[in-house]
Amino acid sequence: MEVELASERATRELAARVAPHLAAGDLVVLSGPLGSGKTFFARALCRSLGLPARLRVPSPTFTLVHEHPTTPPVSHADLYRLRDENDVRGLGLDAQRDDGRVLLVEWGEPYIDALGGDALVLELSTGPRRAKLRATGRRSSALLAALEGA
Repeated sequence: MEVELASERATRELAARVAPHLAAGDLVVLSGPLGSGKTFFARALCRSLGLPARLRVPSPTFTLVHEHPTTPPVSHADLYRLRDENDVRGLGLDAQRDDGRVLLVEWGEPYIDALGGDALVLELSTGPRRAKLRATGRRSSALLAALEGA
């Protein structure tokens, strides 16, 4: 599935389409070059999941993981600076997923297996701005099918 993201509004609308289909334990991986809108999409998704506007959604580049009180709760991670799957496992993100959080991971594509697998992957690009969505497992395939039908 491909979606043109010609504006920030289009990105917010995509996040609003994705949000109602997410369930506790889902994995959403955001990939794409610097400046492609990964953190912007993460902010829009958290807002669509009920995060109040007074709460910030900063980039987790240096802290690695931020938790957000959304419904369901979100753990937003950035794995750009990690070296290997052992570093990823050390963050305990799979346990957060087991605890019912949606895992929203920037730069996570090389680590999908270490994150528990079965991810909805949004590959963001610039020139033109678009999102290419794909699934890597049963649950994410159902999620993608729901989005295609929405």
